[in-house]
Amino acid sequence: MDRRTLTDLLTRLAAVHSVPGAQLAVRWRGEVITAEIGVETSGTSRVVTAGSAFPVGSLTKPFTATAAMMLVADGDLELDEPIGEYLREVRGTATGQVTLRGLLSHTAGLAANVDELPTGTTRRRWAGTRAGHAVAHQPGTAFSYANTGYLLAGLLVEEVTGMGWREAVQSMVLRPLDIKPSFVLGPVARGPITGHAVLRDGTVVPVAAQTVTALEEPVAALAASATDLVRFAEAHLPSHPGPGLLDPGRAKDMRRDVTAGLAAGPFGLADGWGAGWSLYRSSGPEWFGHDGTGDGAWSHLRVEPDSGTVVALLTNANTGVDVWEALVAELGIEIGHHSMSHLVDPGDPVAGPTDAVGRYTNGSESYTVTADAGRLHLAADAEPSAELTCYDSDQFTTTARTGALPLLGRFLRHPGTGEIHSLQVTGRLARRT
Repeated sequence: MDRRTLTDLLTRLAAVHSVPGAQLAVRWRGEVITAEIGVETSGTSRVVTAGSAFPVGSLTKPFTATAAMMLVADGDLELDEPIGEYLREVRGTATGQVTLRGLLSHTAGLAANVDELPTGTTRRRWAGTRAGHAVAHQPGTAFSYANTGYLLAGLLVEEVTGMGWREAVQSMVLRPLDIKPSFVLGPVARGPITGHAVLRDGTVVPVAAQTVTALEEPVAALAASATDLVRFAEAHLPSHPGPGLLDPGRAKDMRRDVTAGLAAGPFGLADGWGAGWSLYRSSGPEWFGHDGTGDGAWSHLRVEPDSGTVVALLTNANTGVDVWEALVAELGIEIGHHSMSHLVDPGDPVAGPTDAVGRYTNGSESYTVTADAGRLHLAADAEPSAELTCYDSDQFTTTARTGALPLLGRFLRHPGTGEIHSLQVTGRLARRT
């Protein structure tokens, strides 16, 4: 494996999927090999360099989790104490009873998304007015991906440190690792590259800006390079060569599976989830990592702690996930992965379960399943409905649009009655109403 091989591979895959620019960094046998191809913005001559910062979307979450775990290591926070002990805004509410471990592992039962609020709403104000009503499921019983959990985790970091989230992450995580702070909004040391939408006809259109709000900074506001992500991953290795943010025990806490034995795990996203990291099981060792998506951008990070192998890919198009799926297949080393584009060995398609028809909710989000001419259709809020391809296991996929992934989902049945009580799609659990 060398730089030329990686560059040729990345160039070919980006061309196939109309991705204007990308970075790849691989830590293999102790050596970091990088490749950068294309341009930061289509139609310009601004080439992608090793220092270009890509919006990493939800890959911000492990940085927030790391800051929180550093405070746990210092004794300033407890992983399994109710967060109401620290945040007066949620004290005495159902949300105040959830734990930091629940927030970081998406097992706190919180609603998936943060409701739109007036510009300028602070995290503390949000917690005081909305967070008390954010519990959508019984905490500790199931995995349900929740951005709200990381908003609260960011607020906990602010409460304990007395710093804003951005300042805390810079001083506690980024600067000790020699990572130049970059964000998709507000004052930045280096601006993020441009995201792009690949349309049905193959046209590549620059995205005007990332839509992350200041409220959701701890959820998805970071921008970084692939080498930044490798440096961050190295700090989580048992024998990390750089500055130690966490002792090996606390670092392992972040990748200890919290979802084992729960009624619903991280279906469609990963094989398990720790306090900050998603977990991927293969025929060999277990990997950890995270994926992120922004407006016209994708990010992927995978780490195998025993060998120290790290793979980081950043792309500036909504089709970048297709580059990742192809890279996993072609790179030549086994990578912990959970396909986001197809189910694994689901069997032959079957008629969808008619008893799935109905409405399902997760906080303010709603999903409606309808039947038409013997086929099931799924509509999420105001989105157009998509036809489902169903399988014997009550799993399903939706028909993919150009530039979009098919949704992977399943219906969940009560173990005693056999009745469908929930659906899970893109990791979000929605209860039947």
